[in-house]
Amino acid sequence: MAQQDSYRNLIQVLQMTVGVLELQETDELRREVITVLDSVQKTALRIAIFGPFNYGKSTLLNALLGEKALPIDLIPTTGAAIRVCYGPQLQTRISLASSQEIVESGTDILKQYAILDDNRRMREDVVSVEVRCPHPLLQTGVELLDLPGTNDREAQDALAKEKLLTADVVIQMLDGRKLMTLGEREHLRDWLLDRGIESVVFVVNFLNLLDPDDQKQVMNRMRFVAESFRSQLPSGISNLYRVDALPALRARLKGDMAAAQTTGLPMLETALQSIVQTYQTEGIPLQSNRAIALAKQLQLALQEKIAFTQSQVQTDVQDRAQQRLEIKERAQKLIIKGFRESVADTKNWLDLPTLLRNHEAGAQIALQQERFPAWLTDTLKPTWLQHQREVVGWVHKACGFFNQPRPAELWFAFPSGPAPQSQPQPSASSTAKSKEEEIAPVAIATGLGWLMGGPLGAAIFGGTGYVVNKLENIAVSKADLPKFEKNEESYRQAAHYYLTQFRAAALTALQEYERTAEQIILTPVVEKNAEPKRYQNQHQLTLLQNTLTSLEDAIEAI
Repeated sequence: MAQQDSYRNLIQVLQMTVGVLELQETDELRREVITVLDSVQKTALRIAIFGPFNYGKSTLLNALLGEKALPIDLIPTTGAAIRVCYGPQLQTRISLASSQEIVESGTDILKQYAILDDNRRMREDVVSVEVRCPHPLLQTGVELLDLPGTNDREAQDALAKEKLLTADVVIQMLDGRKLMTLGEREHLRDWLLDRGIESVVFVVNFLNLLDPDDQKQVMNRMRFVAESFRSQLPSGISNLYRVDALPALRARLKGDMAAAQTTGLPMLETALQSIVQTYQTEGIPLQSNRAIALAKQLQLALQEKIAFTQSQVQTDVQDRAQQRLEIKERAQKLIIKGFRESVADTKNWLDLPTLLRNHEAGAQIALQQERFPAWLTDTLKPTWLQHQREVVGWVHKACGFFNQPRPAELWFAFPSGPAPQSQPQPSASSTAKSKEEEIAPVAIATGLGWLMGGPLGAAIFGGTGYVVNKLENIAVSKADLPKFEKNEESYRQAAHYYLTQFRAAALTALQEYERTAEQIILTPVVEKNAEPKRYQNQHQLTLLQNTLTSLEDAIEAI
């Protein structure tokens, strides 16, 4: 009872493992596990007959049944797995992929659905083939399984190999004329032994076609093969028999018991009946060996996937760090490029010939029309602010991306502008001319009145006429501005000088900001070793490791 519980647990773990491994429907290992799972539900004792094409498998089954229930003497031959079970009369049931089911008396329909076509291919629309036959052996709860011949096409081999997992007893047909070919030895090892299928009976056919001496030699060699293969059969039952299948069938069809006796068929029948009686009395052995064989294959598959997933987890961390580093490096290059281009554009705009060409005439007209402050607000200031935003914007992006504090803003005081007057008027209450009043008329008369509004004028006159204007407020008080005469040349010189002073102040501020900003945007990019996040691969790794532990425990319990 405990063994049965352990076996059921192993079956459940196998099913779970297939899901965890995410094996494709076409994967051979997945199909084999599902086949074993399905076979657990069957109650009949299943005897499967397999071997290469034209080894007499169907003929032997017909001889056991005592009638031509299965197609023989046909080229091509069996192309489907035909399950033969008990029924009150001979009947065939065909299940198609379209869910259609065809039921007919007799077995003539097998020639249409259960043999290979002219290209030696199986019909793809056939899901299962079942023949019901009123034979005493079948009535005891035995099923016979006629498998497609091997060594022809991959599809037939795959079907035969898969269905062998559902058999409780396997009859391997051998041709006495070409004893144990390389392919047969490989099938014995790969399809049976390595998959835990050990309840095997060898049946040698076609010995009647050899002379007596050759027959003895072949049988002696076969005994060595049979003894080297330790079949798990009930005690006292041999695993090697000689049956001349076609003579046996002919004898049975004629009812000639003496002739049938010489074919070796009765000895095989007696052995099969003994196996059936033993299994019916003691219970059909659990197919734990083949389940364990599959479990070990799944164990290897899990170990391989765990190793791969572990490498993926490590690669994830490294790749993500590398990806972040590469993103930052690319971003840094773009920021450096954008910043330097915006600085170059601003410097080109501040190039004196360019600045004068673009703005001198406008400034001169604004002075003549006594709307110079408005010109500053509407024309020069917006243009400068646009360049300022482009330069500063790149630095702000760098600070945000690299998590660094922003530097001091790109700012400078706009120079104050001149206010024209035709003749300087002294104050009525003044009793004496100051130093400034003595110099101012001379400066204005010579067209240098603009000095009064520049840094030099501020130094000479103690700041008179130099009004500091921040970007947010450039309105200028006329009372604080220098005066000069209303003539074309004075206006032009005043505009020229203002733009010259504006350029000097702007370039000084820009160069200072550029030095500070370069230190930020040229900082070496380094990816910090942050704590790795739990990615999908890590969850999958945990699931795989837990499944492997469950599988190993289930194998150990068996």
